[in-house]
Amino acid sequence: QLRLVESGGGLVQPGGSLNLSCAASGATLDAYVIGWSRRAPGKEREGVSCSNRSGGSTNYADSVKGRFTISRDNAKNTVYLQMNNLKPEDTGVYYCAARLLGSCSLGTLAYGYWGQGTQVTVSS
Repeated sequence: QLRLVESGGGLVQPGGSLNLSCAASGATLDAYVIGWSRRAPGKEREGVSCSNRSGGSTNYADSVKGRFTISRDNAKNTVYLQMNNLKPEDTGVYYCAARLLGSCSLGTLAYGYWGQGTQVTVSS
C-alpha cells in the first residue's frame, strides 16, 4: 500500500520561497502519476500541479504558473514542489496525491492515494 508523507511547510513572508517534499513508501513512486493540491481556509481543495511518471510532462494551475515547479526523484521515491514568489493567497494545506492509472491531472478526484498535508502560511 502506497503511503505519502508531506513535509517542508511553514510560515513565510510574501515573496519568499518554500520547497515541499512528498516522500513515498510501500511502493515505487515511478509507477504513479503525482499531483499536488491545496485547500485554502474556507475553500474547496484545488489542484495546483501534477507530474507524469517520468517527470517529463507536468501541468500547473494558472494561479501558480511561473512560480511553482514540480519535480520528482524516483530513485529517492520523493516528489517536490518548489514554490517561489509566494503570495498570501497561496496559504493553505498542501497535499500530495498519487494515481496508478491515467495521466497527469489537476482534478483532485482523479487521485486515490493522499498524504496528510503540510501547512503553508504566507503572511507578513
